[in-house]
Amino acid sequence: MDKLRVVLLFGGRSSEHSISCATAGGVLGAIDRSRFEVIPVGITREGAYILESDEPTRFALDPAHLPEVVDNGTRVHWPESTASRELTVTDGSGTRSLGEVDVVFPILHGRFGEDGTIQGLLELVGLPYVGNGVLASSLGMDKHFTKTVLEGAGIPVAPWVTVTRAALAADPELWQRRTRSLGLPVFVKPARAGSSVGVTKVNDWDSLDAALDVAFAEDGSVLIESGVVGREIECAVLEGRDGTAPRVSVAGEVVVTGREFYDFEAKYLGAPGVELVCPADLGDGELFELQRIARRAFEAIGGQGLARVDVFLTDEGFVVNELNTMPGFTPISMFPTCWLNSGLSYPELITELIEVGYATGPR
Repeated sequence: MDKLRVVLLFGGRSSEHSISCATAGGVLGAIDRSRFEVIPVGITREGAYILESDEPTRFALDPAHLPEVVDNGTRVHWPESTASRELTVTDGSGTRSLGEVDVVFPILHGRFGEDGTIQGLLELVGLPYVGNGVLASSLGMDKHFTKTVLEGAGIPVAPWVTVTRAALAADPELWQRRTRSLGLPVFVKPARAGSSVGVTKVNDWDSLDAALDVAFAEDGSVLIESGVVGREIECAVLEGRDGTAPRVSVAGEVVVTGREFYDFEAKYLGAPGVELVCPADLGDGELFELQRIARRAFEAIGGQGLARVDVFLTDEGFVVNELNTMPGFTPISMFPTCWLNSGLSYPELITELIEVGYATGPR
């Protein structure tokens, strides 16, 4: 059987550029080369598409030197229309063909990649791709609208308010009342960022303004969210094949012992104070209910391909925190770990995602 030609697309303009590169390193090292031919395409921080290295170790996640797509002077060009799936690259020797593309695997985190923008580009040129479509990607990226949709579907979410700088300046007393009605602690988050970038836990109101400044540095819209007391549980979702229901993995648990919360340093840079436990210690009834809620949440946003659903398990039950439509995907990330403990290895998971994206075809 001929190999599928896969464009692995990573890097990007968001603050999660390095995490996307680390994900690329994991995928490059594990993808089944007997089934797939890989074209690694990096996006620089300025948004240039370049032909990147196919060497996984180049993108290792080193706290002292985070991986990055560095402009090497090449330029990768997408097809000019839906009449062709040919990718080309221009370098010092001129322009040459990279061949016809079967499917694109966009492992981009954050804005300008996970938010529906790159999905829209791929749809315009008629290329099949892995993962969620424009609408689900856009919804999943924006925490305010994710919560709005989930709440409308009857899925419990933490109380929140969403504010802009202009709204704060126009009526600061109104926003102070709305914010303080949430009680302490609160979490202040950029509406459209991931990996806990720009997130602050606020334990006293005197710290709120500084937390807002941090969040507004990432996005013009910011959530102030009631802190939920409960166990932090995550599970992974895969799109069902041939119209079947989405599949949901076993659960993993984030146990925070020596930090305020599960922040960027703990997630990716090995900072102490957090333990990841998979499978999580849940009763059969609890796991069944979690999987039911995760499936409903995935369907509520029109999910395709994959997602990670993060929840809190409180005394009253599960409360959905976030939906990640392109979750952290390094070999040690929770998404592949949950599937590994559900019987699907990292290379098998990559194959599954690519095959489903290819079978879906142009959207």
